[in-house]
Amino acid sequence: MSSIFTKIINREIPGYIVAEDERNIAFLDIMPLVKGHVLVVPKLEVDYLFDLDEQDYASLMAFTKRVARAQESVISCTRIGVAVIGLEVPHAHIHLVPLRGMGDINFSRPKLKLDSRVMEETAALIKAAF
Repeated sequence: MSSIFTKIINREIPGYIVAEDERNIAFLDIMPLVKGHVLVVPKLEVDYLFDLDEQDYASLMAFTKRVARAQESVISCTRIGVAVIGLEVPHAHIHLVPLRGMGDINFSRPKLKLDSRVMEETAALIKAAF
């Protein structure tokens, strides 16, 4: 069965997509820790990040860096935090979280529920900067 991320990749369900290339895609987390929290995902459905082959792994990391640079150019933050947890969805993914302090990347905190208009505007800003 396809992961929820594969369904976004295939446009079977909507996502706030901020960047995409032939191997990777990035979209806003719909349950973000902070505004601008992005998930970067390989299009190849692999459960564990370190099971990606060298080319796909390198491609994902280079793409992730480009997305982070776009985020920090439009989201007010000190830097972009990176987290790989991989237990929530069985599809490799990287969390890019705009940080103003250490607590911003605490995954045990309650998640935000942002209005769709805010999500659309945030996605458009990051996409334009990418």
